Amino acid sequence: MTGDDRGPADPDSDVRSLADQAADASDASADQAAAEAAGERKAASVRRAIRRELEPEEAPAPTVTATPAAAPKPEPAAVVQLEHVSLAFGDPVLEDVSITAREGQTIVIVGESGTGKSTTLKLILRLLRPDEGRVLVHGEDITEVAFDEALRIRQTMGMVFQGAALFDSLNVFENVAYPLREHTTLNEDEIAARVREKLQFVDLEPDKVERLLPAELSGGMRKRVGIARAMSNNAKLMLYDEPTSGLDPLTTGTITRLIMKLQRELGVTSVVVTHDIRSANRMASAIALLHDHRITFFGTPEEMAASDDPYIRDFLGGY
Repeated sequence: MTGDDRGPADPDSDVRSLADQAADASDASADQAAAEAAGERKAASVRRAIRRELEPEEAPAPTVTATPAAAPKPEPAAVVQLEHVSLAFGDPVLEDVSITAREGQTIVIVGESGTGKSTTLKLILRLLRPDEGRVLVHGEDITEVAFDEALRIRQTMGMVFQGAALFDSLNVFENVAYPLREHTTLNEDEIAARVREKLQFVDLEPDKVERLLPAELSGGMRKRVGIARAMSNNAKLMLYDEPTSGLDPLTTGTITRLIMKLQRELGVTSVVVTHDIRSANRMASAIALLHDHRITFFGTPEEMAASDDPYIRDFLGGY
């Protein structure tokens, strides 16, 4: 046999060879894809781990501690109370009147002439007794107390009368010292120190005014001496009957500021009767309006100014 001894090519063998090569290539591609996928997963896992390392730790949730609600501030104690008071002198003067003045408050009573404003002060002083109702001072019912007890109770108050009501024959020092001599056991040095203290508080220079007689004083000075005398016994309750009556506007402002000073610096409770609505608005913690024998309004100056009541509007319109 000459030439090529090989027999004719087997076509089936060639086909199998090509199929095996294709399978091998496919397996290789699959292995490569699997390896690449595994690499991606590993890389992703590494990236996540790195991010976790780099991210700050979550701050723990703040602990919320419940703050207990603040206890309501206790209401100041009542110093003066009129409870359903009625009084008549033939004709009714007061009918079912109720007013409360608490520690450190300035209660101003306003109203037309003849409505019972000054009568209210006389009831507090126990100069009058109501026909009905009760009057309490520092929690003590004074409605039926005897004369001696009434004197004792009055010594806890200071009264500033209309026109000051100084003793004309006594100088300023003796006027202010009078309640101390009558109702205390202070010696002369203590009395002198107390008089000077009270005169200085009302913005009077003791060395200049102590030896003056009331006739030598201006109207405003007489009022201030009257206030010094009323507070000489360190009264925590002050009563005023028209303290700015007959004074010029500047002196009226001085007396008004003095009443406010007593409240602010000494915590004094005051009941003030006045026609001066401007001063009332400045000094009052609350205003009581007397009309037709009754309290028709009791509230702050701001509440009174905002009232739509026709009578209150007319009353304020006169000022």
